[in-house]
Amino acid sequence: MIIKPRGTTDILPKDTPIWQKTEQTAREVAALYGYGEIRFPTFEQTELFARGVGDTTDVVQKEMYTFLDKDGRSMTLRPEGTACVVRSVIENGLLGEAMPLKLYYFTSCFRYEKPAAGRYREFYQFGTELFGAETPASDAQVISLADTLLKRLKIKADLQINSIGCKSCRPKYREALISYFKQYENELCDTCKGRLNTNPMRILDCKSPICGQIAKNAPKVTEYLCEDCRTHMDKLKSLLDDTGISYEVDFGIVRGLDYYTKTVFEFIAPIDRDAKTGEVKSLTICAGGRYDGLVEEIGGPRSPGIGFAAGIDRLIAAIKMSGEEISAQNGPRVYIAPLGEAAAAYAQKVVYELRQKGVYAECDIVGRSLKSQMKYADKIGAEYTVIIGDNEIETGRAVLKNMKTSEQCEIELNKIDTII
Repeated sequence: MIIKPRGTTDILPKDTPIWQKTEQTAREVAALYGYGEIRFPTFEQTELFARGVGDTTDVVQKEMYTFLDKDGRSMTLRPEGTACVVRSVIENGLLGEAMPLKLYYFTSCFRYEKPAAGRYREFYQFGTELFGAETPASDAQVISLADTLLKRLKIKADLQINSIGCKSCRPKYREALISYFKQYENELCDTCKGRLNTNPMRILDCKSPICGQIAKNAPKVTEYLCEDCRTHMDKLKSLLDDTGISYEVDFGIVRGLDYYTKTVFEFIAPIDRDAKTGEVKSLTICAGGRYDGLVEEIGGPRSPGIGFAAGIDRLIAAIKMSGEEISAQNGPRVYIAPLGEAAAAYAQKVVYELRQKGVYAECDIVGRSLKSQMKYADKIGAEYTVIIGDNEIETGRAVLKNMKTSEQCEIELNKIDTII
């Protein structure tokens, strides 16, 4: 038997209502904040991610699905959405429109990671991007959009923020980190040994217990922020306080992509519970930050940007952990059960007309007996049933049965929609 690839998942009809509700809520919140939807290709030129995401990141070095097309060009399945949006914005001249430019998207992404709870090799995101504003107020509004979404979904999440500096102050911090971690180079995991001289900030985010312990005493980024970055962060905190959005400053948040500058943030929530120990596992369900140099890096004009991505898989896991229930689609309003070949054709006509009027209706299409049809109607949750035979075709009238109360009444077949 052929099975799905490791790290992927099937989303079945019983699961889709909660996906649809989550996506619809995200659309509604994006509209409240004035965002328009953008869509982009599943694969892009590999260079886009090497330049945009950063060729020293784990994403580019280890996790991308890259292939040569028939013309020998290197292509990559998108590992994230921001670089794709920036490429599209530049290519289609959207930065010439009224600023700020606000966009949102739904996308699937692909990363070759070790599958675990909340981590897939194909995963789904809701993302937002805002271009043309570099003020702390734009940071606060983007964070408030994410906060509004989580509240609408009834997810209790903790917001953590940090500043990772800018081109002016980050080099000094980078050198301080290299100097500090050099003392423990032999103790670092193999991955962090490779990061030491290329991307030392990523060591702060390492999940290895040994690296994590070493990182606890590493220099703090706040000690190296320039005056502009420090003022930006202080103003953002003040705006969040004024808005009433709770947060904590976490110096360990660095994010895994090279394009981030200044503000970075994460919302963390419970998504899973160990069946044996009962221990709750919390993960980042929404994260983002500023990327003021990304547009230029990809070949566009200078344009500051900020955005976030929320993992839809993780949002849904968090919703389920909160105990929120979203029911599956209701059964049909009416099931038409035909008796005989002529009745089967007539039932098709009645069902078609009902559907044109916006009524969810079903009828037999597999040749079941009447008894089997009634069992099927009950199984799919039909609210009413109508049995049609030669007499009903001739008179245009039939008996409508309420499946919950067993009450029956005679109706005109061309007026079913006015009664049910």
